[in-house]
Amino acid sequence: MAQVSRRQFLRAGTGLAFGAGLGTPFLQWLADGSNEAIATPAIWKDLATSLEGNLFRPDSAKFAERARPWALRYADKLPQGIAQCTSEKDIRTCLQWAQAHKIPLVTRSGGHSYAGYSTTTGLMISVSALNSVNADQATGLAILGGGARNRNVYAECKPLDRAVTHGRCKDVGVAGLVLGGGIGFNMRSQGLTCDQLVETKIMLANGRVITCNEKNYADLFWACRGAGGGNFGIHTSFTFQTFPVDRLTVFQLTWTDKIVDTFKAIQTMTEKAPEGLGIKVSITAKKQANSTVLSLSILGQLTGSMDELNALLAPILTVQRPATNTIQNLPYWEAQEFVSEEGLPEYSHERSRFVKGQLSDQAIATIISNLNAWPGTSLAATWKYFLLGGKIDQKRPEDMAFVHRGYSMLSSIELEWKPEDLQVIADNERWLSTFHDQMEDYTTAYCYQNFIDPSQKNYLQAYYGDNLPKLQAIKRKYDPTNLFRYPQSIPV
Repeated sequence: MAQVSRRQFLRAGTGLAFGAGLGTPFLQWLADGSNEAIATPAIWKDLATSLEGNLFRPDSAKFAERARPWALRYADKLPQGIAQCTSEKDIRTCLQWAQAHKIPLVTRSGGHSYAGYSTTTGLMISVSALNSVNADQATGLAILGGGARNRNVYAECKPLDRAVTHGRCKDVGVAGLVLGGGIGFNMRSQGLTCDQLVETKIMLANGRVITCNEKNYADLFWACRGAGGGNFGIHTSFTFQTFPVDRLTVFQLTWTDKIVDTFKAIQTMTEKAPEGLGIKVSITAKKQANSTVLSLSILGQLTGSMDELNALLAPILTVQRPATNTIQNLPYWEAQEFVSEEGLPEYSHERSRFVKGQLSDQAIATIISNLNAWPGTSLAATWKYFLLGGKIDQKRPEDMAFVHRGYSMLSSIELEWKPEDLQVIADNERWLSTFHDQMEDYTTAYCYQNFIDPSQKNYLQAYYGDNLPKLQAIKRKYDPTNLFRYPQSIPV
């Protein structure tokens, strides 16, 4: 393709915005990732001068830091440019430019894709500057910009004593959270983040912005609640129905002895727990003097008093007293500081399984034996579960794209490490794969799409189940040229 001048690029923009100017054969060719192009400096200059925001190139100060994803194992994949978009106009300009010059693109909000899918070798369209949160106390509606993060929700909703189901990691983008479902300690009492979404604005490949809700573009709205991240377009805003919050009892307890018996007691307690209990249960392996040492911990919150929490914990404490024990009753947003973490970049690999019912003695034995056989890294390996149920199951699997209803737990195995020998990483990855495969016998074949996993077999079925055919039809309707794609995206 001949070089396109800035004047030609801008003149073509109007036609591109309405899907004109690009023939079908060209778009089919564009959709083939093998034809990635490298733009000349002059072409990048055209883009820079067409943006209201900034364009960062590899020679820009702190470029690698700006490009760095949360998943550091993918940090060596660098874009040719990062567009810091400050408006929908900027986003449209980037879409038009990338298509005109056959440059692959990716959108980044929080950059927390577990598989590094918010990285690219082409143009990174950053919407992180669109991070406003505007909440209406009278209606309870909150409108969040496409780049808002959990920390923005914390800051703006705190004065209102209202919330949505948010994540624990403050740096996670709300876009990725809600579009893949959205878990958090409020989910049993209030539903998933996607259950609270009432509207979203999305820019399609042709530059058109549409507003999706239950009445308008209802099929796309259905898809965005559980399978929207990176599949259909670029989201510029989200409208949520918030809920009022009050005081919470938060807790963190750790045991270093009688791990199996204590875990069984915890599992029995969580099986019949009230909806107001949000809890994460973890068994962690670490290396001490070449030996593997296990610990068991619980972290979470209860919509209730300290006495009510102590009553729930009493049967567990009769098995074994914890090595550490912290319980506090706090105002909601102070409580979130207790259960939250920053979500800073790290080296890790997490693989998930949804669980129905209770884990059998054999399943627990499999967990313990695998953790004891962990090859070891400089940090840790953890098997854990988040308690599900409650309001999550008020929706049916077919009500929206998020299909995973009716489960008792979301379990996962997580490896963490610092930069170290490649052979050590390879040994640990083999261990993780074996452990993950063994657990399917005791759990299910279904996995959480927000813990997206490049190693997962049959990933589309694992993430979307029976909702996959409908999602593919919606993908063909709204992104027929497959512009928005990544290694595990929904195919046309």
